[in-house]
Amino acid sequence: MASLRAQRAWTRRQFLVRSASSLAIASLAKPSISRAADRPQIAAGIQSGDVSGDSAVIWARADRPARMRVECSTVESFGTIVASASNDALPDTDFTSKLLLHDLPPGQDIFYRVRFDDIATGIAGESRIGHFRTAPAAGRSISFVWSGDTAGQGWGIDTARGGYRSYRTMLDNNPDFFIHSGDHIYADCTIPSEQKLPNGETWRNIVTEEKSAVAHTLAQFRGNYKYNHLDDNFRAFHAQVPMFAQWDDHEVTDDWSPTGSYDDAGYEDDGTPRLVARARRAFFDFMPIRDLGATQGRVYRKIAYGPLLDVFMIDMRSYRDDSWNKGSDHRGWILGAEQLAWLKRQLSASRATWKVIAADLPIGLISLDAVALGDGPPDRREHEIADLLASIKRAGVRNIVWLTADMHYTAAHHYDPNRAQFQGFEPFWEFVSGPLHAGTWGPGQLDNTFGPVAMYQYGCSEAQGENLAPCFGLQFFGRVDIDGRTGVMTVTLKDVDNRDLWSVDIVPQPQAGTTEVARRS
Repeated sequence: MASLRAQRAWTRRQFLVRSASSLAIASLAKPSISRAADRPQIAAGIQSGDVSGDSAVIWARADRPARMRVECSTVESFGTIVASASNDALPDTDFTSKLLLHDLPPGQDIFYRVRFDDIATGIAGESRIGHFRTAPAAGRSISFVWSGDTAGQGWGIDTARGGYRSYRTMLDNNPDFFIHSGDHIYADCTIPSEQKLPNGETWRNIVTEEKSAVAHTLAQFRGNYKYNHLDDNFRAFHAQVPMFAQWDDHEVTDDWSPTGSYDDAGYEDDGTPRLVARARRAFFDFMPIRDLGATQGRVYRKIAYGPLLDVFMIDMRSYRDDSWNKGSDHRGWILGAEQLAWLKRQLSASRATWKVIAADLPIGLISLDAVALGDGPPDRREHEIADLLASIKRAGVRNIVWLTADMHYTAAHHYDPNRAQFQGFEPFWEFVSGPLHAGTWGPGQLDNTFGPVAMYQYGCSEAQGENLAPCFGLQFFGRVDIDGRTGVMTVTLKDVDNRDLWSVDIVPQPQAGTTEVARRS
């Protein structure tokens, strides 16, 4: 990914002069410039991501080797260009390209224009316009949404049923950004042409070659991401709302781990299963996620979004012990020592009012794939979470909220040491949402290790049966609003039809004390 300083303050006149000059040169080089087939096309949607107060990642994909050109303005007319940059889209990345823009004005609506120029001829292609909002310097309220789980269990794009409807609903909420909590794709699930519904109707999918088989090759993993861009709602949402992306298991295969998930392709020289390496490469090819220098391929990172909010994107897949949270030695880990130490340091150093830990798995729902094992004191991976929670308490870090997806239903969990087997922590909230567009399940079981209570939960009923199709309306996302004046965080659990299912106001704490909560229906 290119990391380029923004070229500041182009006037509209300068832009038009430069555009006209480029067009004249291209016309001389290739008289057939007017033919659409000669012009590079944007082969998928456009995306922005990892937006901070002064920077953002821009992503797009071409249909051939081309140079991506991006221009940004604070006005929709592009009367003044405040930033511009370019980067190549080449076969090695499946013609995807992304770049990191710097020196953007904080607290601004930024309109960006993307086009591709053919590398061989210089002919300019079509332009598309997107939008994001930089983090405020101070004094402005923040709103964002989160969810996960897209195109799972064979429920793909049925255009007659509105496609990926949750993305349209989230766009209607006009959020500052979107946290995708993982399972952007289901590489281990095919998308058939049809699926039968329990009411006797038929779900009819758009189908592609890459989604006709479980992904093993790099092309198949990439094809999973391309499939999502076939949906109108998906493209419209990502053109307007920046994404903070993390991954979970289905970007690789069900319940994957760094040592326990492999196929016939074997291993890389460093011991990484080639299945995982291909999946990781496709993820970074198609996500608007910034590269972290020497640690390229690292998903966990901090995104500062103004004085009210720091977001800590963690990775509960890449450094875990193995696929299943079991063993007679009672040792286990899900973050790994390096990531755990990083998270402790970053939380302690944060001066933002709110610290959101964006997790790809819940910590209190019983699952051999996750953390919780059942009632009782910490065991295996729970030791690592206990260590983190104790560290947070010792450092006096307040106002931490956990957001996650994965479970295919929505819930609000309140954790309290007075109910817990392990009591060395301060109370906190964990909110679960999703799926965005996948099968729905019923609520899971909590254990008492860290004292969670389900204040709200909603999924499919026993009568409806699990893997309930998206057309039955049980698709969920969450919305978070932080008041710029009071600092109060309001978390609302919502459904695909934009109904408010449950909401809570959380008052920010000073450096010591107990969270004050005013629950709302």
